Amino acid sequence: MAALQTTPELLAPSRWRTVELISDLHLQASDSATFDVWQRYMASTVADAVFILGDLFEVWVGDDVLYQPSNLPNNPSAALPFEARCQRVLSAATRRMSVYFMPGNRDFLVGNAFVRACSMMLLADPTCLLFDQQRWLLSHGDALCLADTDYQQFRLQVRNPAWQQEFLARPLAERQAIARSLRDQSESRKASGASYADVDDAAARDWLRTTGASTLIHGHTHQPADHLLDGSQTAPWRRLVLSDWDAKAYPPRLQVLRLQTGQSPQRVDLASGPSPTR
Repeated sequence: MAALQTTPELLAPSRWRTVELISDLHLQASDSATFDVWQRYMASTVADAVFILGDLFEVWVGDDVLYQPSNLPNNPSAALPFEARCQRVLSAATRRMSVYFMPGNRDFLVGNAFVRACSMMLLADPTCLLFDQQRWLLSHGDALCLADTDYQQFRLQVRNPAWQQEFLARPLAERQAIARSLRDQSESRKASGASYADVDDAAARDWLRTTGASTLIHGHTHQPADHLLDGSQTAPWRRLVLSDWDAKAYPPRLQVLRLQTGQSPQRVDLASGPSPTR
């Protein structure tokens, strides 16, 4: 069971009227279409706050990627690295609104240096958001996929501070090669048609019961849906699953979950328009 100890709480300022949540964009230099949509979204949203619940990046091997030679001020003619372009987008966004980042299973090595460079705020997984007189439990979601025992063992290993310190001490090129190998393994598994474990509903109910939240919002599974969970004695518990992003898919997957004061959550398709959740 993915038991909780102490869950941090974030009290939304009273002036907030709109909160938007995204996850699993898997941004990478080879997918300019998805990056372009994300860049326009971050520049145009009128939300008071955007919450990025993990896997913003396809891979992240350390904050020092920002300081590759092509990103240094004395080399202005070189192309800006992809990670630095993302940092510029986030920095521009945080001058207009609050942006919160929660690491996922692909970008758990995003560190304080990158977060500070973007002026974002780092979120623990999970975090309870108090907004619009409700308690919303936010998570990337991977810790709740209990049936995937191999992944849970891997997650336990790579979230260990000692493992991370040892990995980040390796040369950047070596870390990038390891990341490519792991990504190739993941793509091979997808191509083979292997199924992936979903969130364990019993564990989700336990998290909601422990935190006193009414709704769990998460990503990771790439299975956007709205689930009602039995067990609450006062009101139905819900599990809202965020969509992944892929501008090149047919139809494109470019969805935002919007919370507005006094309204039901809405799923906003950036390729068409908003539709209320069930």
